[in-house]
Amino acid sequence: MNQRSGAPDPGNSSEGGPPRVPASSKLRARLLSWDAWVDTTLWRVFTALRRGLEGYSAWLRKFRARGAGRVAAELASDGVTFGVLGLIVMLSFAQDAMDKTARSDWRTTNDFSVTFLDRFGNVIGHRGILLNDTVPLEEIPDHLVKAALATEDRRFFYHFGIDVFGTFRAMVENVRARTVVQGGSSITQQLAKNLFLSNERTLERKINEAFLALWLEVNLTKREILKLYLDRAYMGGGTFGVAAASEFYFNKSVRDLTLAESAMLAGLFKAPSKFAPHINLPAARARANEVLTNMVQAGFMTEGQVIGARRNPAVAVDRSRERSPDHFLDYAFAQVRELARTNPALANDRILTVRTTLDPGLQRQSERAILDTLRQYGQRYRVEEGAVAVVVPETGAVRAMVGGKDYGASQFNRAVDAVRQPGSSFKPFVYITAFMNGYSPRSIVPDAPISIGGWSPRNYGRSYRGPVSLKLALTKSINTIPVRLAQALGRDKIVEIAKAMGITTELKITRALPLGVAEVTVLDMSAAYGAFASGGLKVTPTPILEVKNSAGETVYEAARHRTPPQRLFPAEKAAEMNDVLVNVVEAGTGRRAQVPGVTAAGKTGTTQAYRDAWFVGYTGNYSAAVWFGNDDFSSTGRMTGGSLPAMTWQTIMDYAHKGIELKPMPGVDRPPQADDPALVADGNGGAPGSPRLLREPSMAVLEEIGARLEALGARAALPADTRVANAEPARP
Repeated sequence: MNQRSGAPDPGNSSEGGPPRVPASSKLRARLLSWDAWVDTTLWRVFTALRRGLEGYSAWLRKFRARGAGRVAAELASDGVTFGVLGLIVMLSFAQDAMDKTARSDWRTTNDFSVTFLDRFGNVIGHRGILLNDTVPLEEIPDHLVKAALATEDRRFFYHFGIDVFGTFRAMVENVRARTVVQGGSSITQQLAKNLFLSNERTLERKINEAFLALWLEVNLTKREILKLYLDRAYMGGGTFGVAAASEFYFNKSVRDLTLAESAMLAGLFKAPSKFAPHINLPAARARANEVLTNMVQAGFMTEGQVIGARRNPAVAVDRSRERSPDHFLDYAFAQVRELARTNPALANDRILTVRTTLDPGLQRQSERAILDTLRQYGQRYRVEEGAVAVVVPETGAVRAMVGGKDYGASQFNRAVDAVRQPGSSFKPFVYITAFMNGYSPRSIVPDAPISIGGWSPRNYGRSYRGPVSLKLALTKSINTIPVRLAQALGRDKIVEIAKAMGITTELKITRALPLGVAEVTVLDMSAAYGAFASGGLKVTPTPILEVKNSAGETVYEAARHRTPPQRLFPAEKAAEMNDVLVNVVEAGTGRRAQVPGVTAAGKTGTTQAYRDAWFVGYTGNYSAAVWFGNDDFSSTGRMTGGSLPAMTWQTIMDYAHKGIELKPMPGVDRPPQADDPALVADGNGGAPGSPRLLREPSMAVLEEIGARLEALGARAALPADTRVANAEPARP
């Protein structure tokens, strides 16, 4: 107790209950307890792990391998490790392919039977694949199925989609022969390629093909895979599937094929263009004989059963004089499928008759022009392929299309699917953008060295002209001028105009874009230039005029469904562009494209290292693009757009304009007037009643002289330090 007050002493532990522990002491005790628990737990865990590892090591010592066994174990271990890593890499490659299987209509994407007619109503070909509801697998002759299996995949019913043993056997045989004599792809792999992939020979495609083959094996039965393969394989002559090939080659149903005919069809799977009987009957018969031997070796038939087919080989229908516009038909078929996605009437009826926009005469001339040019000049210029697309500016009707020199050798459509750099043929997009933003063909811009971030474009001749008009700049295909214009206008505006005019591919905005360092297609370029020929209206290419169903009813008509064309730029701007591009043909790089009696306009294009050569041009009636190059992007023999492309374009257009009414070039072709400054007196004293027009080359020379004089006057009027500065846009 407190001696003075008698109150209890709180610090006295002998009185008043147990002593109170300070809060700090309690916290310290808890932390020490938690620390002890953590230490104990970690010790126990690590002790358990150590004991486990020691036990595992002791257990593994029982399997210790020595000598050759250890080497085998190491190799197996490394093989598993690298195999897992390789599987991960291949899975990353296969992602795009797997995405394609997500489509609900992957089995019926091509499920059409389409008869195509030309613009006059004559049959030009067929496309489409018959599925199970038409010719079931049970009704296909047994000897045809056996011939296909014996030749393409003998172990089809025993492997899981990839025939490992068959692939190894093919590799051994190819090594022995030092060439490719056997293929290693199973029927499932070939079907995966036909359904989802292209024919390009790349590692990525092979990886995708393998994964898709496994996917097909999981989702389909063997009989379904075999039936789809027999329906989807390309059989030459523009036909797909054994049913269509039977009609094409033998004029009979696939149900009625003989053994000799089945062997001949089975021989087409390997190389349809090489063994097509309507092209090379002796080669087709020799290949059919090999197929019969394969059937005997596979145990499907005896020699006695096939001897009759050997002695009496199949006779195919003579179609040597027939030639189908196969690349055009593929393009039209793709458009029918796209149309069916938005038109229920087409989607519900798969048997269609389509009248197309194709002009058969112009198509044959286009094919002949490409082939003749390649035969005559291909070796000299080291060029192997060419493509053409001809469009009617008024309606967008595709009158002719050549996607390559040989459809049998390559079904790849270079007119629609190949993306190539256009070179200087892209420059008109820059100039029309300039004309829409205050410039005119008479605007003066200096042709002088220019550097943008270390990039310094140069002209083709490595020289500079000084101040020049835009008309002269495009006529002579000067490189520095469009680069300066792009700097002044903004490259995004150029891309916007090009896209609006019909370029559907991606256009990356780079410094070199004004010089055609981009990727376009032949068809897009033809349609885009058609906007100039139409006076500034958008041209949308189409191969279809009308579609009828199996009952003969019209379910689609282009004229009825066509929307009014969009106005892209004023007619006067189109007239300015036409005037310049006519000058390119008359006095510039496109002289070889001149068509006698027809006003033609266009632009040449040549890419770096001479990989691509273009001529894209138009008249009042047609717009057409011609491309030459190599599929592997190798350089040609210094081929320019003003050589083979311009010559080929001229050949095609000269034929196209014979016997038709010539439509005027907007803003260029106009009836002569008495007060027209282009009129001069004749040689009889200059009587005003007998004027005549100057010829186009003379007008071009006078205009160039006038532009040069204007340039000299403008240059003299400028201070010395500003004579090479960029010209400002022309003012109204």
